[in-house]
Amino acid sequence: MIFTETELPGAFIIDVDRLSDERGFFARSWCADEFAAHGILMPPLQANVSSNPRKGTLRGMHFQLPPHEETKLVRCTQGAIYDVIVDLREESPTYGQWLGVELTASSFRMLFVPGRFAHGFLTLTDNTDVCYQVSAKYAPGAERGLRWNDPAINIQWPFDPVLVSEKDSRHPDFHLLMPEIQVEAKM
Repeated sequence: MIFTETELPGAFIIDVDRLSDERGFFARSWCADEFAAHGILMPPLQANVSSNPRKGTLRGMHFQLPPHEETKLVRCTQGAIYDVIVDLREESPTYGQWLGVELTASSFRMLFVPGRFAHGFLTLTDNTDVCYQVSAKYAPGAERGLRWNDPAINIQWPFDPVLVSEKDSRHPDFHLLMPEIQVEAKM
């Protein structure tokens, strides 16, 4: 695998290293030793699938409060997404900054999302499926979200979504979330 650390410390774009021949290619998409060599200790405890029939579907921006924070390894397995993360680590030099990466089924590219990051995506095609491995079990009481179009974060989505759930539409702005996140992170 080819690991490229992004401008948000701890977040990586991961490309498969293809071994190709007349049959196609073979590649690893997970290896605990290779991840550990890049400082990523992520024992997957759960694997999730998100199926999205409609282009322009937005899911996010989701995260869980400590001690239930999730690290994620995200891959688009059908179609294409614009995958976005926001650094919510108060001590980080990139606190409050976002990163967007296009993930497509044909590229096999993945995004590693550290804990204490908000995560969401916009589907770029109809019939898009997303698979992700997660380091923590879902904890309903720790679930939170950040508004996808908060002007303080100013995520530059490729286009306006056509479908956002009512729940995701009601997520608060960054400045309203931060007191709760900071208290939970210090506990």
